[in-house]
Amino acid sequence: MAGKYESESKLDGTASSGEDGPGTYHETYHDVDIVYKTLSWKLVAVLMIAEIVSNGMLSLPSSLAVVGIVPGLLLIIFLGVFATYTSYLLVQFKLRHPEVHSMGDAGFILFGPFGRELLAFGTIVFAIFATGGQLLAGQIALASLSSNKLCLMLYTGIFAIPTLICSFPRTLDRLSWISVPSVLSILIAGIIGMVGAGLYPTPERHLSAARSSSFYEAFFSITNPVFAYAGHFLFFILISEMKRPQDAMKAAYVLQGFATTFYAVFAVVMYVYLGPMVASPAFSSLETKWAKAAYGIAIPNFLIAGSLYSHTASKLIFIRLFRCSRHLYSHTFTGWSTWTFLIILMNSLAFVLAVAVPIFSYLIGIAASLFASWYTYGIAGAFWLHDSYHDEEGIRTWKRKWPQACLAAATFMVGGFICVAGTYVTVRGIVIAYRDGTVGSPFAC
Repeated sequence: MAGKYESESKLDGTASSGEDGPGTYHETYHDVDIVYKTLSWKLVAVLMIAEIVSNGMLSLPSSLAVVGIVPGLLLIIFLGVFATYTSYLLVQFKLRHPEVHSMGDAGFILFGPFGRELLAFGTIVFAIFATGGQLLAGQIALASLSSNKLCLMLYTGIFAIPTLICSFPRTLDRLSWISVPSVLSILIAGIIGMVGAGLYPTPERHLSAARSSSFYEAFFSITNPVFAYAGHFLFFILISEMKRPQDAMKAAYVLQGFATTFYAVFAVVMYVYLGPMVASPAFSSLETKWAKAAYGIAIPNFLIAGSLYSHTASKLIFIRLFRCSRHLYSHTFTGWSTWTFLIILMNSLAFVLAVAVPIFSYLIGIAASLFASWYTYGIAGAFWLHDSYHDEEGIRTWKRKWPQACLAAATFMVGGFICVAGTYVTVRGIVIAYRDGTVGSPFAC
């Protein structure tokens, strides 16, 4: 796939994120072997859906069981609209700053070197934890299919191998094509789950239009829909490999439209038929053969989503190391050995965390609260405030465009609230789990 660097293989439109900041090429390469900017908006939409619409949706029915159908459904729809708005702000920021390849580059523009390191670190940490979350989803699926005949740690290890292999391609276009069956698998699995719930509903179930509960119980439950949309930290990397970044919002509209509709229908149907005792993940509440069918069909999605997350963590570091080097665009020993090391490292860290940390599922919640709350919601408001201030007339622009400024500021504050409240309820959940003795042991079967 050789090509000309200037015309088709330039990764993001600028260059280095070195000490002089993002945006300065120190070298130019004309003959390249690896072309990055190959994605159409349709393939980006597939990648977005494969990454976001995954095992997170399986916890939505249990959220409705805590707060009731009406508030839960309204929250899912509101978050879908809100995520569409923040997607728009992220895309506009990327188009104004084509040098941005990751949240780390965006952090440099907003806050300087410290912001770059903080947001890059958060992206890597959240991606590793998200990979581990998919490994746990794969573990549950394999255990269900085999009726728990093996040690759970072995299921995790078995699932980690294809996840690692699928994350190896250097460019996202290779992952995009295998993401097509991933999207189909989670869609079909969700439909099978709803059919199974309808055929074998929970008897004598009591449904609630709305339920009152404590702040801890309510917010702990709604973190499921809040973070079911948490995939924006990948958007800059995805857009950087598009042939036409100007079409990125088309992909975002498809993603949010599909996710919001599917989430709402799935959550309501599963709750209505399985009742307030619906498990998280919801497939575990299905009759055995239907649970096996749903989990079995969902496995490709869990696998590809995990691969996308580990690929993202590796890609951020790889670009940081070789952004101004021929190793980025050529088949060199240094480039491929570094990429291989990073892929193995990220997947290994995810596997070790998933099997060695008994409270890993809670740590995923903490990572999501600390980082995904900003990447998906809050920081998008900062992007608009920054560009409207620096690119136009400063505070006078904010005054003239006060509705947009107020909405952007509110978006930033919402991200802060989700960060603080989500961290609080997750930490409290850990304390309660240890108090009640429900925490397992490392490397347990």
